[in-house]
This record gives sequence, structure tokens and C-alpha cells, in this order.
Amino acid sequence: MERPVIYYDQTGPENTELTLQAARKRALDLGISNLIVASTHGDTGFKALEIFKNTKIQIIIVGISCSYKSEGWDMSDSVRNQLEEQGAKVVISHHVLSDDIIGGVSEQGIPHPHKIISETLRRFSQGVKVAVEITIMAAEAGVINTDHEVISIGGTHQGADTALVVKPSYARNFYDFEIREIIAKPRIPS
Repeated sequence: MERPVIYYDQTGPENTELTLQAARKRALDLGISNLIVASTHGDTGFKALEIFKNTKIQIIIVGISCSYKSEGWDMSDSVRNQLEEQGAKVVISHHVLSDDIIGGVSEQGIPHPHKIISETLRRFSQGVKVAVEITIMAAEAGVINTDHEVISIGGTHQGADTALVVKPSYARNFYDFEIREIIAKPRIPS
């Protein structure tokens, strides 16, 4: 099978619309029913709802842990409510590849597999790491079925620049996770 892949020259929010359009086309081609989108403040989530309007694809927006609120990296209750009113499911959770106690210990110089996995995924791009992570977060929250492929959208700092077709898993079954297709990603990881 031959499939085109979109490679971006740079990361950033200017890639969001094309990434979501390509994901929409692939989801419809494959009959995928769930799209998982990373969105810290809700902007990318709203864009996904707009682009996937009039499809039967469930939009699942995964936001950053409340532990980042002091840094201004959180989704307001009003934004969350608006997203849910428009039909999205919203998951707010810790990062499964970095925000738990073990991740905190590894920040003290003690190496841990979470860090190794995160850094390996970042060799592809930050968006690949995010897309894998938010899919596991959605599985852990019980909003997706791990037996069915999903499309996961991640990005670098703002917006979306990565889209993957994946077979999800729970964190404890990480070795069952499969990246099946790359739809879009930055050519050079940053």
C-alpha cells in the first residue's frame, strides 16, 4: 500500500488546518469513529469540531493536567463546557509518559523507562510523543475502545502538526500500542 504523508518544514499552529483536514479524509476512508486531539486551552479542539462537523466521528479532546495551572497551561471551565456542548468529550489528565511520581523522580537524575520512551518518540517529533500520550490518556479515561483504530492529533507547543493512525492501549499494556500510519508530521523534530 502506498500512502502520501505530509511533512512540514516547520512546527506550529499554521499546520493545524491541513493536519486536521488530512486526518478527516483518512478517518472517513478507514471508517474510524474516534479522533483524539491534544488541546491545552481549547483552540485546536474548536478547530477539530469545525472541520469534523457533519461527520459521525467522535471528537475527544485531551487537555493538560491541572498541575500546570500555575503556569497558565490549563483549560478554563467555560471553554471545557463549550467544547462539551458542541459534542466533544473532554479528558483532563496527567501525562502518562512524564507527570507521575516516577516521572518526577527521573527529573532528579534517576533514569526511568517513561523518560526513555518519551525521548524516543520525540526523535520523530514532539507531536508524535503527544499523539501517543493522549491516546493512552483517553484509553485510561475509558472514552475509547482499545480494540479499534483511532486517529490521534498532536503538536509542538501550539496547534497541530502531527496526525497518526494508531491502535490504542492502556498504559499498563504499552507494548500493545501500535503506530499504524503517519498522516502528517514535521520533517525536522524540534
